[in-house]
Amino acid sequence: MGIKAAAKLRCPPSVAAAARSRLTPWMLRATMTVLLWTCVVQLTAVGNTWGPRVLKGWPSCRTAREAAPAAAATTTRLAMPEPVVEKALLPPKRIYINNGYLMVSCNGGLNQMRAAICDMVVIARYLNVTLIVPELDKTSFWNDPSEFQDIFDIEHFITSLRDEVRTLRELPPRIKRRVELGKFHSMPPISWSDISYYHKQILPLIRKYKVLHLNRTDARLANNGLPLEIQRLRCRVNYAALKFTPQIEELGKRVIRILRQNGPFLVLHLRYEMDMLAFSGCTQGCTPKEAEELTRMRYAYPWWKEKVINSFVKRKDGLCPLTPEEIALVLRALDIDQNMQIYIAAGEIYGGKRRMASLTSAYHNVVRKETLLEPSDLMFFQNHSSQMAALDYLVSLESDIFVPTYDGNMAKVVEGHRRYMGFKKTILLDRKLIVELVDQYTSGSLRWDEFSSLIKAVHANRMGSAATRTVIPDRPKEEDYFYANPQECLRDPNLLRTS
Repeated sequence: MGIKAAAKLRCPPSVAAAARSRLTPWMLRATMTVLLWTCVVQLTAVGNTWGPRVLKGWPSCRTAREAAPAAAATTTRLAMPEPVVEKALLPPKRIYINNGYLMVSCNGGLNQMRAAICDMVVIARYLNVTLIVPELDKTSFWNDPSEFQDIFDIEHFITSLRDEVRTLRELPPRIKRRVELGKFHSMPPISWSDISYYHKQILPLIRKYKVLHLNRTDARLANNGLPLEIQRLRCRVNYAALKFTPQIEELGKRVIRILRQNGPFLVLHLRYEMDMLAFSGCTQGCTPKEAEELTRMRYAYPWWKEKVINSFVKRKDGLCPLTPEEIALVLRALDIDQNMQIYIAAGEIYGGKRRMASLTSAYHNVVRKETLLEPSDLMFFQNHSSQMAALDYLVSLESDIFVPTYDGNMAKVVEGHRRYMGFKKTILLDRKLIVELVDQYTSGSLRWDEFSSLIKAVHANRMGSAATRTVIPDRPKEEDYFYANPQECLRDPNLLRTS
């Protein structure tokens, strides 16, 4: 009964066929509609590349009034092509068999470390090793915690030198674990060595231990007797690869703009800070209490090896930085305009306003970064002496005249950089003769016009012009420093003269 009733409810075959024939076109239309809308969505998502060309003729939901400005804007964009921003082309990577890894810990202030970094790049290049980004000194008198990337543009440093040497921010994990287990060698290289020393003595150690750590880097490469390509690579690192961070560069440019708005300016590298006086033992013009304080400080730092110092003898030998009083007399004798801006490139002057009185009374426009900028501009540089020194370095390079009062690392490196920039005027003071003439003038045995004439005559050929570097065999400390006069890299070697 149930089966027969169910049979009666079934549709005849002709009815089912008719229903299927009506359903098929509807399903096709629905499928096509979905496909078309999918295409529209995909084309619209492509946007600027396909949209304007493919959908340009399609009906718009906007009115003609709304569409007209958009069409005009599109026409303008098509008529005026967008500017092409060219990326700096990176040099091709140098391919070489890696002999190992070189780690270096720099020592000293900013400019001593700067020169050392240049030397370490050269050493890594010619030993065919991988250089790890140098570690900066954090334990010296300044206690500056700055890392390499806080002062220098680390990405530029690595990529700009990749055609010479492979440089990594840190050791690969596998090698790093070896170092953590103590499987490496640490040593100070011999000062003023030529490249053969590194090939014969250092390279075998790198091959043996795979990782070598050089724990002192100051003056570890000779000034002279090196192949031309080595000297030029030192210059390339110094003048092209070692750029300061964008923040430091921008703040330096701002200081220079402020100075330029008020006319020409002279940078005085007045190395009359507490650390220099304690280290050198120079106490000319200091009170007995100040002299005692400086002596205590010298004994407090074990790496300052010379403890007993005769300040009078050292000054007479021209081995002391000039005092603010002495430099005021020298600038006047050289006829430096009293309205000239004098920018002090230094830290805190020992003795403060009392010792600066002679200079500020002779020159009324004595300024420093702290007086030209707002405190907020220097907020992030406080307690970071190397970053502060970097600002002074940039301003020193761009000054109309640069006058260092002592031949320390900054004085020498800036001198060389200004030579490289086209022999910009740098007055290289003869401190021994100046001290003698100042004492004669202050004692009354020399008239002002005589004093001025002698100062001018002595310094006529000491203005940072082209000169051949002095070579003293077996006494590298006494000869001209490579970074003060990189003659192999200067643009017009025909200008070199024998001093």
